[in-house]
Amino acid sequence: MVKYQRKNLYGQWKKSKDFMVDEDEESSLNPFGLICGNSVSSYKRAKPKFLYIVFLSLLSCSLLLAPLFLSFHTNFSLLCSFGANKEGLGSENAGNGFLCSSVPNGTICCDRSSVRSDICIMRGDVRTNSDSSSVILYRSSEVIQQEKIRPYTRKWETSVMNTIDELNLIVKKDSSAPQSCDVQHEVPAVFFSNGGYTGNLYQEFNDGILPLYITSQQMNKKVVFVILEYHNWWITKYGDILSQLSDYPPIDFSRDKRIHCFPEAIIGLRIHNELTIDASLMENNKTIGDFQDVLDRAYWPRIRGLILDEKREIAMSPSSVNAIVTKTAKRNLDKPKVVIVSRNGSRAIMNEDSLVKIAEDIGFTEEVLRPERTTELAKIYRVLNSSDVMVGVHGAAMTHFLFMKPGSVFIQVIPLGTEWAAETYYGEPAKKFGLRYIGYKILPSESSLYDDYDKNDPILVDPSSVNSKGWEFTKKIYLDRQNVKLDLRRFQKRLLRAYYYSKSRKNGRLRYQSQ
Repeated sequence: MVKYQRKNLYGQWKKSKDFMVDEDEESSLNPFGLICGNSVSSYKRAKPKFLYIVFLSLLSCSLLLAPLFLSFHTNFSLLCSFGANKEGLGSENAGNGFLCSSVPNGTICCDRSSVRSDICIMRGDVRTNSDSSSVILYRSSEVIQQEKIRPYTRKWETSVMNTIDELNLIVKKDSSAPQSCDVQHEVPAVFFSNGGYTGNLYQEFNDGILPLYITSQQMNKKVVFVILEYHNWWITKYGDILSQLSDYPPIDFSRDKRIHCFPEAIIGLRIHNELTIDASLMENNKTIGDFQDVLDRAYWPRIRGLILDEKREIAMSPSSVNAIVTKTAKRNLDKPKVVIVSRNGSRAIMNEDSLVKIAEDIGFTEEVLRPERTTELAKIYRVLNSSDVMVGVHGAAMTHFLFMKPGSVFIQVIPLGTEWAAETYYGEPAKKFGLRYIGYKILPSESSLYDDYDKNDPILVDPSSVNSKGWEFTKKIYLDRQNVKLDLRRFQKRLLRAYYYSKSRKNGRLRYQSQ
């Protein structure tokens, strides 16, 4: 639900991002582009007879640059070389290189070019000081530098960023009596915050887990995670994934008062888009498919243990029961499996039992999944990773499409007033993930609101006008007070499409395996 109040901000950002792609407009808005790039773009438009003017412009620019380079901080050269970024605001890729991809020892480099997050890199003698919320880099020269950063991936959303703990990044001369290391680490650290919207499944993956993978995967688990606003429940919930990204236990920055020393520190996380990994922005071209490989390695050891427990339980059952269970399991192998993700409270499917019956009549093996906050993720992963089709009403639980195998079908039921968020946060990412996505937009008559308002009320016929009034209206009307009663004859058409696609895909896979 927290996503809706950001729709207007997000839309403005997307428009500004598209606007910034224009090279001339970018130069006018980018201060480093003014210094490093204007003469180049002017040259593209110059006519031959004005070449001497171009020459004078270049000469003038070089004269201007000389004192700047003599007086500016060392990091200015890094910023200037990457500042004229043709991808515009938020891009992380510049000429196949990454801002701050090469940081000299004893320096800090901060990439603040992305609208989504800041990221700073410190290299050398890096030490933590949690009492002062500081990370300090000691060096031999007199150069002093200080940066501030809130290591969370919602930089463009001021209201939530104001709640994130701020870190001071400081460069000091090593003669300033640094305290000795309590813990000496031989591998880099990645600092990030578990504040903000942590607690919402979508935010936990989109703002946390995926950016953590994007930022750390190239380190091959030789990295220590240092967490601000550390939550034990989060560590328990995502421990299986964390163990695939790091060989070391995470550090609670606020409570662990020891001085931890690192050869390098990355403060902040990189983020690409909603539940997405852009391979062109990855140093080793990793994709969202590689992230699912991480999920496989994280959850399948636990799943195998669950399967063994079930087999032992069946083996201890009476032989007649054992035979029935075995026969049923073999028969179901031939049927496509549909998982219906059930909701409690708002946006529930009121005729869920009838939906299950329709799915069974079509020929599916059906399972209703009711995830709770305390449900073990490995158990959810097992259910969805073995499914052919997932059906669910728009909400945070749709993040679980990441647990499905590419090529599977995801049918998202889209209640009134939720189309933009449903497509932006789940529909488009699901397609990029490789799923066959079907968005089912309900009719006003399928909404529980249909019984509460006049049939021509804007709430039913023009939800966008209601959403434009503000977040409180969207939440109160469309999110908190709306349930869904599917027109099963209409919805059955989508289920049939999913069934025949899944059946042909399943039969093809079975034929291949039998050869």
